[in-house]
This record gives sequence, C-alpha cells and structure tokens, in this order.
Amino acid sequence: MIRNKKPKTPSAILTGDWHLREDTPVCRTDDFWAAQWDKVDQIKQLQRKYDCSVYHSGDLFNHWKPSPYLLNITMQKLPANFRTIYGNHDLPQHNIALSKKCGIDVLKRAKRVEVLDQCHWGDTPGVPSLIWYGEKTEAELRIENEYHPEFEYFPNENDHHILIWHVMTYQGKSPWPGCTDLTAEEILLKYLEFDLIITGHNHKSFTESFTADGKPHLLVNPGSLTRQAADQADHRPCVYLWYADTNTVKPYYLEINKGVVSREHLDRITARDERIEAFVQRLSGEMEIGVNFEESLQRFAQKNKVRKSVMEIVWRAVG
Repeated sequence: MIRNKKPKTPSAILTGDWHLREDTPVCRTDDFWAAQWDKVDQIKQLQRKYDCSVYHSGDLFNHWKPSPYLLNITMQKLPANFRTIYGNHDLPQHNIALSKKCGIDVLKRAKRVEVLDQCHWGDTPGVPSLIWYGEKTEAELRIENEYHPEFEYFPNENDHHILIWHVMTYQGKSPWPGCTDLTAEEILLKYLEFDLIITGHNHKSFTESFTADGKPHLLVNPGSLTRQAADQADHRPCVYLWYADTNTVKPYYLEINKGVVSREHLDRITARDERIEAFVQRLSGEMEIGVNFEESLQRFAQKNKVRKSVMEIVWRAVG
C-alpha cells in the first residue's frame, strides 16, 4: 500500500499592505468594515492552524493616526506572532524619525506586534530583517534561552537571510511614465545577500525568483489585503505560505465578496473643476484609475526630482 506523504507545514505567512481603516473606500458598495476584518480573521485562523509567524511588509494602517476605536479592534483581531515594519502610510509625513507618533508604535508598546529593525519606508537595505535558523528566527531562539546576549548562533545550510522592505517594485512594463523604481528582478540581482525579500507598497500580488550559486533567491510582493480602488475589481487578495526548507511559497487566496467594487464614482470625475483636473493631470503624467492623491504627489516628486526638504514641507501640509 502506498501512503500519501504528509503535507509540509509552512514556516511563515507572508502578507502586507492591509491599510486598515474606519471609513469606507468610495469604490466599495458593501459593508467594508466587516469585509476587512473577515480577511484578518482568515489570516488569524491560518496562523493558529500552522502556529507560525506572520511577516508583514508595511502599511498596516491606511493613516498613521488610527482612531482609538480602530486601534482597539486591531489589538483584538491581529494574529499572534505578528512582525511588521513601517510603511509610508504608517508614518507621519512619511518620516521614520516621527514613528513614535503613529498607531503602530502603540501596538508595539502593547506587545501586540514586533516592529523589525529593517527596512522601513525610505530605508536602504543593510543587515537582514530576520535570520531564519533552521526552524526559528534568532529572536525566537533567544527567547527560548531566556535571552542570553552572549549566546551565539552559527550558520548552517538551512539558514535564510530575510529582508522585509516597504519599497515600490514591479514586474513587466513601467507602472507610470518616469518611474525609476527597480523591478523585482533588479532588486533580487542587486541584493544577492538575501535569500528571501518580502516587499510592500505595490498592491499587486506577484513573486520573482531565480537560482544563483546553486541557491534559490525569492522576492514576494503579497499585494493588498482588500480592494480599495476601482482598478482592483479583479484583484484576488491572498497571503503567501513560505516553506523554509525549499525557500518557496504557495499563494493562499482569501475568500471575498464578488461584485462589491464599483466604478460608478469615476463617471463624476469629468464634472470636477477644470483647474483641479489639470493639476491632477500634471501630477500623475496621465490619468490613471485608482491612483490616490498621495501617490500622485510621490510620482510627481520622483519625476521632477523635487528636493527632499521641499517634499517634507508638502507631507506636513498633507498630514
């Protein structure tokens, strides 16, 4: 009798760009508040099932200052063993120096999340965010050993250097005119010291991989947890189950309500004041459905090489 092999257990759940919010996106026709927590609950059940960490690549909240109510529900709903970084939406004025003002810092102090050292919005990769030692991270091993700073771990063939980075990356053609961000393939080639790179910011879900020196290298961009823009009508929210032994992932598609993303509000765009419309056109280069005001500003600054000091003033004005 041939016995089926026991399915492998994932080592971690990879996700990002949750953009938790109390208001409802203009494109949604359903109960969005219930829909977003349903996605979180599905991930929470996955975490319980596999008893693994959840690695989140930034933008947990849609705004850096969530209401006390939103913070309260988030504390109740978050999965266990949740590790994250600061995305641009998580930071006041998109500035890491102001992180203590944001909602994630509250979750950190309440010990509901672990905020990793690398690599937040605006940072450049240096050391790994995490090192996977066989079956656990160094932090988990130190906790088990009652945190002995002098305790050293030595590399072995099962170790993985993991980078979690909130940065724009993409596959295929440039996402907008004048985009200077690196493609997923270019990031992998540039940062070969990392075995697994988990990115956020781009709300599309994709993976990129190749083998170098006999070792697999993998980039995972989980995409957004919910559909908050009209151009996401066909988006299938998912998380990725990561298997450390092979450094591979498998998408796990979340249950969604169909037919709840509307484009009707876009018909009213033509009725806007011509001056405002011209300004938006200038910012984005060309009208792109689903691009919000903040993203338009980012693209405008990048394309026109606006000085960092000037953009800091702009972000303060935007709030």
